Amino acid sequence: MESQRTRRSRPPRSRSAWRQNGRPTTAAELRENVRERLIESRLTPNSISLTGLALNVAAAVLVTQRLFFLAGLTFIAGSLMDTLDGRYSRMSGKGTLFGAFLDSTLDRIEEGVVLATVGAYFASRGDEVATAAVVIAVLASLMVSYTRARAEALGVECKVGLATRPVRVVVLSIGLVFAKGAGLGDFELLEASIYVLAALSVFTVAQRIWHVREELSKGKSPVSDVTVESREGSST
Repeated sequence: MESQRTRRSRPPRSRSAWRQNGRPTTAAELRENVRERLIESRLTPNSISLTGLALNVAAAVLVTQRLFFLAGLTFIAGSLMDTLDGRYSRMSGKGTLFGAFLDSTLDRIEEGVVLATVGAYFASRGDEVATAAVVIAVLASLMVSYTRARAEALGVECKVGLATRPVRVVVLSIGLVFAKGAGLGDFELLEASIYVLAALSVFTVAQRIWHVREELSKGKSPVSDVTVESREGSST
């Protein structure tokens, strides 16, 4: 009787795949198990990147229909895909050089296509100042990424600045979700978010230019042929 009560009082042993030798797996074992399953799956980092592109294009379409709240949620989901593809690439070991190139390229397209539709919205209202701010935000956000790429090509790490990609996503998401007519009260934060985005992006470009100047001046190394060649070809 006593042995039966003991057996009844014990919780049923899980037969989950997350247990090994009758004990719960550790965090390291769990990560390794997930990594092995991801490697065996057909999911690729490029497919995640393309999903993010599709979601951002959908967000842009929703902006044209003035469905700002749904556009904001879709933009957030698409931006999350942008963060997941890099982590998945490292975890699964499926990352390639082309995948990294594709990821960076699609990030610029996604941000630009959503901002373009926001600019079209302001233009339809005759708001020239806000439309101009969108153009500045697009150009400056591209320059934020470009300055980092050029700096790293010169051997200088350049992750400084306020308006990194996550910050820009947050600012634009707030503007979309709390746009006028979005359904969350009588707010009008879309225009304000564009002004903030443009100002932060321009300031970040200046920060990175100054940072690279300071780092290169410390080395006091002569300009190499590679640097001259890359500078001459920067117009492309």
